[in-house]
Amino acid sequence: MSDPILAVRTLSYWYGTTQVLHDITFSVERGEMIGIIGPNGAGKSTLLRLFSGFLKPQNGSIELFGRSLDKYGKRELARHVATMPQGIEMSFPFTVEEFLLMARYPHYDGRFSYEKEEKLKVREFMASTDIGDLSGRTVTTLSEGERQKVYLAQCIVQETEVLLLDEPVSHLDIRHQLRSLEALEDLHNRGLTILMVLHDLNLASEFCSRILFLAKGRVFADGAPHDTLTYKTIEEAYGTVVIVKENPVSGKPFILPVSKKYLKK
Repeated sequence: MSDPILAVRTLSYWYGTTQVLHDITFSVERGEMIGIIGPNGAGKSTLLRLFSGFLKPQNGSIELFGRSLDKYGKRELARHVATMPQGIEMSFPFTVEEFLLMARYPHYDGRFSYEKEEKLKVREFMASTDIGDLSGRTVTTLSEGERQKVYLAQCIVQETEVLLLDEPVSHLDIRHQLRSLEALEDLHNRGLTILMVLHDLNLASEFCSRILFLAKGRVFADGAPHDTLTYKTIEEAYGTVVIVKENPVSGKPFILPVSKKYLKK
C-alpha cells in the first residue's frame, strides 16, 4: 500500500475550555471518497477546518503527503487542497466567472497569456455544468442553492488533489444534490481524494466509499457504509430509532427514521 495522502495522529482540539475533538487518529489513501457524518456538535466541521489549515492542532499532528501541514505556505497548500466551508459570506459583487477565476490563482505562473487561457478553461467548465447561465450574475444576487453550486464549482475549478467539503449539497433540491454528488463521484473515480461532511446519511451511503462516523468528538465508527451505517451505531450515536434496509437498486444501506409517535403504539 502507498503512503497515505493524509495522516492524522492523536488529534485533539479545544474551543476555550471545551474539548471538541479527542485523540482522533486515522489516515486517508489517495482516491478515497469519505463521508464524515455524526450528530450536531460531534466535531465534523472542526475536523475539516483543521485539515484545511484554517485551525491549528492543539495536540497531535496532521501530515499531507508525508509532510506536516504547518510546513505548507498558503499558496502551496491551495495547489494541493481546495476547501468549501459552511456559511461562506460574500459581500463583494463579483460575477460568477470572476469568482471562479479566483480559484485559478494558486496556479498562476506569471505568463502574459495566462488570464486568457484561464478564462477559456473556466468558461468551458461552466458550460459543462449547471452554472453556465449564471456566468454574468453577481454572486451576491444568487439564491442560497445557486451560490452553493458556484462555491462547489470553485473548488473543482481549483484543480487540486484533495477536496474538503462541508455540507456541499445541504441547500440544493434533490435533483441538484444528485447531479453535484454524481459529478464528485466522477472526479473520485478519476483519482481525486474527497472528504465531505454530510448530514444526509442516505446520500453518504450511496456516494461515499468510506464513512468516518464521529460522535462526542471521537471516531465512533470507520469503514464501508455496510459496516458503519447499522441501526445499532446510528441509534447509539444519534439517540433516535431508525430502520436500516437495503436499497433495492444500489444494495447500499438505506436509513428510515422512526418517529416517537409510532413507538408508542
